[in-house]
Amino acid sequence: MAYVKWQYEVLNKFCTDAFQSFGFAKDDSAFITDVLLTADLYGIESHGMQRMVRYHKGIEKGSIHIDAQPETVFETPVSATVEGNSAMGQLVSKYAMELAIKKAQASGIGMVTVRNSNHFGIAGYYTKMACDKGLMGIACTNSEAIMVPTFASMAMLGSNPIAIAMPAKPYPFWFDASTTVVTRGKLEIYNKNGDPLPDGWALNAQGKPSSDAPDVLANIVAKNGGGINPLGGSSEKTGSHKGYGWGMVCELFSSILSLGNTSDECCTFEDKTGICHGFIAIDPAIFGDAKAIEEHLSQYLEKLRNAPKAEGAERIWTHGEKEHFAEARLRKEGIPVNDNTMVELNDLCSFLGIDFAEYFAGYELPKDNSFFAGY
Repeated sequence: MAYVKWQYEVLNKFCTDAFQSFGFAKDDSAFITDVLLTADLYGIESHGMQRMVRYHKGIEKGSIHIDAQPETVFETPVSATVEGNSAMGQLVSKYAMELAIKKAQASGIGMVTVRNSNHFGIAGYYTKMACDKGLMGIACTNSEAIMVPTFASMAMLGSNPIAIAMPAKPYPFWFDASTTVVTRGKLEIYNKNGDPLPDGWALNAQGKPSSDAPDVLANIVAKNGGGINPLGGSSEKTGSHKGYGWGMVCELFSSILSLGNTSDECCTFEDKTGICHGFIAIDPAIFGDAKAIEEHLSQYLEKLRNAPKAEGAERIWTHGEKEHFAEARLRKEGIPVNDNTMVELNDLCSFLGIDFAEYFAGYELPKDNSFFAGY
């Protein structure tokens, strides 16, 4: 399937207008849009524009409550538990990370756990919020069960990503990764493109390796068994237990501390998803001279970039570099959007009663746009 490039300003206006048409306030619509388009600018297509259809379905189903507001239900000087009330995940997470940042600025550390939220986009967006304030940021979430534990045949954990960011020069350390081999969103992209899944990514309903994206997605939705492997694949020899363990770490900081729904329970309700998050902000100054700590990290990252290279390798990257350069390039060249995602956006415009051509003038929808919408 082909891609078409659109300038950031076009997509920003479309998304903001669309979320306002759903009923979100202007500022909230702009924030949700920024989370999505930051993912696209960073080259993380699975969590960018193509997520619009998921939010549309969540709003239609009633699991995303447009007018809901998060609230703090338990609090200490350094911690808090937030009830999301099934509000939009990005808005709940903004509230929670801002609270963690405020506590870190006052006490050196802030830890906030969240229950009953929704999909919040890329975890790294919220660590960047802390990093931009000179703090170390940590974020994680659970999600609908897609990870098959080592030696199991049924998905029991979510993709359960964890992200960490910390100030450094010339660009921050920024790491964001799922604890599954890939995210569900990546399977959705392969499905849209009609491509077979690579070996080691997924399992069918019987727990056997599968390259069939539509089948794997359908089984996840229907809870038939199978799903996506943990980091390390399906064998202890390749480290499967490590990805499984990191997925559990995310559960501890999200669903367990908040007394919320674990991944196997998420998205099994009529009126909510029950997704949970965890956020931490840390002021490096509680360990000494913050500027010296930043310089220490900056120097080490530079050592890594200048380490001896493997034969044939052109460059050693540190975490956050690729995203830094991708953003600069895509802001100039335009953001690529999958043709099948364009079909979804056209359908969304019809639902919302807004003019697709007003934003995407001259674009012709593909004639063959049938694909399995397994989400």
